[in-house]
Amino acid sequence: MLALVLLGLVAGSLVYCVLTVIAAQNYCAARPEPAETFPPMSILKPLAGADLDLEENLRTFFEQKYPSFELLFAVRAPDDPAIPIVERLRTAFPAIPSRLIVTGEPPYPNAKVYSLERMFAAARYDLLVMADSDVRVTPDLLVTFAAEFQQPKSGLLTCPYRAVPGPSFWSKLEAIGLNTEFLSGVLVARLLDGMQFAVGPTIAARRETLADIGGFHVLKDYLAEDFVMGKLAAELGWRVILSSCIIEHHIGTQPFGANLKHRLRWNRSTRRSRPLGYIGQLFTHPLPLALLFCMVVPDWWPVLAVTAGFRALAARATAHRVLGDRLTPENWWLVPLQDAASFVLWLAAFFGNTILWRGRKYRLLRDGRFHPAA
Repeated sequence: MLALVLLGLVAGSLVYCVLTVIAAQNYCAARPEPAETFPPMSILKPLAGADLDLEENLRTFFEQKYPSFELLFAVRAPDDPAIPIVERLRTAFPAIPSRLIVTGEPPYPNAKVYSLERMFAAARYDLLVMADSDVRVTPDLLVTFAAEFQQPKSGLLTCPYRAVPGPSFWSKLEAIGLNTEFLSGVLVARLLDGMQFAVGPTIAARRETLADIGGFHVLKDYLAEDFVMGKLAAELGWRVILSSCIIEHHIGTQPFGANLKHRLRWNRSTRRSRPLGYIGQLFTHPLPLALLFCMVVPDWWPVLAVTAGFRALAARATAHRVLGDRLTPENWWLVPLQDAASFVLWLAAFFGNTILWRGRKYRLLRDGRFHPAA
């Protein structure tokens, strides 16, 4: 019975690999018409400290080839290490309108949402681009957004991202997982059900869409505020678009312990944001499932070889075809190790309801909200 169950799970994971290839082709075939108008945009950048390569990341937003945009930055305190970097860039690009806001301590759990709320109130324009500090973009980002906002009922755009690791080994493993396993989940969800959510590093939205969902205040207690933002917009009839613009997500470098806690926090957050979808993620682990099956039925070892081939095709579809990622092809032998680590973390997230975020401990609630732990 155990062998039959595992064989069924392996078969389901192979179907998922096929769906990943189809979903990648579907995404690559969808391209917006060239923009006819170029409405002004406000770029909102919440900052907290001087992240690795922060100046290079922020510079790419000043270098946008777009007729009219502004940049807003938010920090908690007037001595934040990010401030000198922002001021250097503002001096280097005097023609780009920019402002720096010191928010003070956030009055609710999600500090990023509070920063976005303060910048939202100060922004001049009706199209808003929200981008994390560890994001690097191409000069045509805003031009692409202008074209995609021309589509009927478009209310929110969310960008696929190519993870770029820091020098640590664990950072490299995480990046391979993001560029293959995570992206495949986004693409398959888009193929089967349309975009009913958003992913966080870079999101663009209409002011009207954000007002419709109740503003940033409704997101203040959610850890995965990006997912909830897209979900609420889709439920209200706005179109959520997976943008054709690929951004770079520079995930920095972390030692083993910090990386483990970071990935566990992410998994626990996902489980509470979409519990049924999280259970379905079992099928996104074909290699661990096939290995378990072959441990039970060793004579069926060709199943593992076939599964490895399907996993390679799916990884190539996302990392190579969609993202143009060099990391995964150059480190292909790390994919099985990453898949094993991901499977263990997926299981571990079913236990425990606390997370560590920026040195503070929080308790996750069943609906995805969180609050400081006692």
